Amino acid sequence: MSLEITRPNTTKTKKMKTGFVVKMQLNHNNNNNRGGGNKRNTFVFFFFRNYYTWILWFFLSFYFFTSYFSGEDQSSSSPSIRLLSNHKSSSSLPSRALIESSAITTTSIGMFSGMKIYVYDLPASYNEDWVKASERCATHLFAAEVAIHRALLSSVVRTLDPEEADFFFVPVYVSCNFSTSNGFPSLSHARSLLSSAVDFLSVRHPFWNRTQGSDHVFVASHDFGACFHAMEDMAIEEGIPEFMKKSIILQTFGVNYKHPCQEVEHVVIPPYIPPESVERAVERSPANGRRDIWAFFRGKMEVNPKNISGRFYSKGVRTAILKKYGGRRRFYLNRHRFAGYRSEIVRSVFCLCPLGWAPWSPRLVESAVLGCVPVVIADGIKLPFSETVRWPEISLTVAEKDVRNLRKILEHVAATNLSAIQRNLHEPEIKRSLLYNVPMKEGDATWRILEALRRKLGERSYRRSRVLSQ
Repeated sequence: MSLEITRPNTTKTKKMKTGFVVKMQLNHNNNNNRGGGNKRNTFVFFFFRNYYTWILWFFLSFYFFTSYFSGEDQSSSSPSIRLLSNHKSSSSLPSRALIESSAITTTSIGMFSGMKIYVYDLPASYNEDWVKASERCATHLFAAEVAIHRALLSSVVRTLDPEEADFFFVPVYVSCNFSTSNGFPSLSHARSLLSSAVDFLSVRHPFWNRTQGSDHVFVASHDFGACFHAMEDMAIEEGIPEFMKKSIILQTFGVNYKHPCQEVEHVVIPPYIPPESVERAVERSPANGRRDIWAFFRGKMEVNPKNISGRFYSKGVRTAILKKYGGRRRFYLNRHRFAGYRSEIVRSVFCLCPLGWAPWSPRLVESAVLGCVPVVIADGIKLPFSETVRWPEISLTVAEKDVRNLRKILEHVAATNLSAIQRNLHEPEIKRSLLYNVPMKEGDATWRILEALRRKLGERSYRRSRVLSQ
């Protein structure tokens, strides 16, 4: 028997790929006769082929036969072993939840530089009792203080050992004291409630006193942040409480110029929008994705912007919009409340986001996550997570003095780069960054807050400063 290795003739067909062909020839006594010799060789070939096939089947049958009885003996003597052996896919392999949890933990170690946060366990009167008194406490536009607290409790950066913490989170809900007259949150109790919480902590723990609160984190998700007043002049007059001036404030208020209500270490965060309300609005959006409202605004618009206190609401901007474009065919402006107004946002091309008493409003987030181009009309506003959210690529900024030219500005954008802005708005990263989730999800609003805190580790972490000094 001999092996002959030859290269196939590629000239026979263009489709044949270059390769090698191995031919086996059975030669017997140099007999070139292809008659009887070939028949005998064929018989021998098939005989040996069948012979080895029978041997293979015999050993395979014997293997499965003995394995079966071996498994039966194992199962009768040890039920737990049988359970493990029969369910390798579900018990011996990592579950999906475990894999995802491990992935987040690994990512957080790298992303957050091993940062650890201790969440104080304050009496319920400082937080959860407010939610029990009104479920609205956890869902209204100031509810970031609740969402962040709950997300941190199950976060991978949380530590139960305060000695290894880089930051200390103080969970006090000050936005849930709703007025019985108008339903808006009253902040008159905020300073005393927070002061009481700090007194409680400083007596029972050493961590506040050793740094005067510089590694402690508060949430102030109100009009003018830690100044705790809805009117700017009063907020400036009262200022930030002295005991909070060395701490880190997570606040919705932010401007790009010097302001007394942000003269403290702070992170500008988005207002709270319930993720489920966003999903509901998307589900109810037109099936064809058509946006039949060109420019949209629903909210407070005063015909006479000067209220009884002598203050001008929205610096007169909303009134100017109403007087100029109210009744215009391409502008859908409505002064009355409507619980389902997010279903209008999802149908709109441009969503007007003028200032109110404060520069920011929930419309910024609602518009962006529902694919409507935010038209920001608030001079000097600092938008949340500007380090990671590319606001210039997903929104328009119109100066307050230019609102009378708003139609021309929007028409110009519609004729030039509207499609590019809308494409950017549809990036999943944008939606994730502006919404809070419990538990926290990678890339969401709480995640972005942790990224911002990580950047402050070097100058704010007492634990790390001690390690470096040793």
